[in-house]
Amino acid sequence: MTRFLSVNLNQMNRILFFILSILFCNFSFGQDLPARPDPPKLVNDFANILDVSQALELENKLVAFNDTTSTQIAVVTISSLNGNEIGDFSFRLAEKWGIGQEGKNNGILILVAMEDRKMFIATGYGLEGVIPDAIAKRIVENYMKPEFRNNNYFKGIDDATSLIMGLTSGEYTADQVASNKNKVPPLLFPLFMIFFFVLMSYIRFRNVQSSHLAGSNLNFWTFLLLMSSSGRGGRSFGNFSSGSGSFGGGGFGGFGGGSFGGGGAGGSW
Repeated sequence: MTRFLSVNLNQMNRILFFILSILFCNFSFGQDLPARPDPPKLVNDFANILDVSQALELENKLVAFNDTTSTQIAVVTISSLNGNEIGDFSFRLAEKWGIGQEGKNNGILILVAMEDRKMFIATGYGLEGVIPDAIAKRIVENYMKPEFRNNNYFKGIDDATSLIMGLTSGEYTADQVASNKNKVPPLLFPLFMIFFFVLMSYIRFRNVQSSHLAGSNLNFWTFLLLMSSSGRGGRSFGNFSSGSGSFGGGGFGGFGGGSFGGGGAGGSW
């Protein structure tokens, strides 16, 4: 009887140790992930590889894309993975932050780990068909890696986001990306986005400035001239500020609770 109790106690101790180990590992994994930003941002440069103007330009670009398509592309740079595998880290971070819209699962995370010299593109459930793993790998290898090796981190990330925007918006197909090995395919979509930005700014400008500068009679081309002169002189008009680099708008509204299932690819430089 004593031997039976001893055996059972040993088994119970092993089971308890196993359970506590799992709980500890889960807690540790959760602790190594960056907290979701407050206020929310799509560009979170924790490793400080982008200057202020680059981060702002990229943020405005991704916020506009989110506002017009609901697809959320988040960029996160960190100093180190602290021994984690980058794919697993990316999926857990994307899930924790809830990148993409709930139900649509249309989020994408571009993660860069500087000390490890690794990058990864994680795609949400809803975009795995649009950006299959092979295409994510090609973007990493052919567009990000060459720029990163030359310390052109902004260009590598900017090119990657432009490609992803073109793919998810239907501007071109995965086959077109696969056939362009050394250059980014020509994009009409970013030009459309710029025009959309300016047009929305003009509409906001007319509303805000209705009692100034004869806003109700201000035509679109005069507004463009005013924007150009404001950029040279440092003045701001309505919701457009030459210092902020943004065209009106209220910034990023927050992540929507998207889910990730393991799609994506990465590499090192």
